[in-house]
Amino acid sequence: MKLIIGNKNYSSWSLRGWLAAKQSGLPFEETTVPLYGNDWEAVRRDESLAPSAGKVPIMWDGEVVVWDSLAIIDHLADKVGRDRFWPKDEAARAMARSMVAEMHSGYLPLRRHLPMNIRKRVEDFPIPPAVRADIVRILGLWAEARARFGDGGPFLFGAFSAADIIYAPVVSRFMTYGISVPGFALAYMDAVWTHHWMQSWVNDATAEDWVIEQFEEAMV
Repeated sequence: MKLIIGNKNYSSWSLRGWLAAKQSGLPFEETTVPLYGNDWEAVRRDESLAPSAGKVPIMWDGEVVVWDSLAIIDHLADKVGRDRFWPKDEAARAMARSMVAEMHSGYLPLRRHLPMNIRKRVEDFPIPPAVRADIVRILGLWAEARARFGDGGPFLFGAFSAADIIYAPVVSRFMTYGISVPGFALAYMDAVWTHHWMQSWVNDATAEDWVIEQFEEAMV
């Protein structure tokens, strides 16, 4: 398998696809495509990117091509077994899938105003009301998942799962912009941030020398 990702400092969807590939336990080759560089338009025409119209992440699995991080999760779950990605308990699995779908399709104010930037730390960030509503919603979902299904470990549904893969960039955003969260959320964020896969990604992001100016400034 081959996984094509964007800059590790900025590309939240790439982080999700990469964590999904690691969670699968299958070997894969990783290729990074610098986003929005001087030759970005030429890069987008590369045949390895063409099926997704130049979007990342993209997974090539033999002749099979899968793009979009949630589609990659589904593809890998089909290969290695869905229990590796989703809780075994039916009620927990239903909630996890709903939380993943909500994150995948929603929270546009959070995405727009708080772009992922792993290297950066912002002090006294003025949170717009729409972003605050997204934060409150996310914290509420985290609290419910942890309270109902989190006995088996430090993650949302105990063991590391697709839900943690999808919400990992949110953990990064909360840290970058100094979002104040309750203790249970701090403990969960610490579990995600210190996970060895996440630390590997963070170290690589820190070592990158690419700067994308449009993602360097939060949009108030």
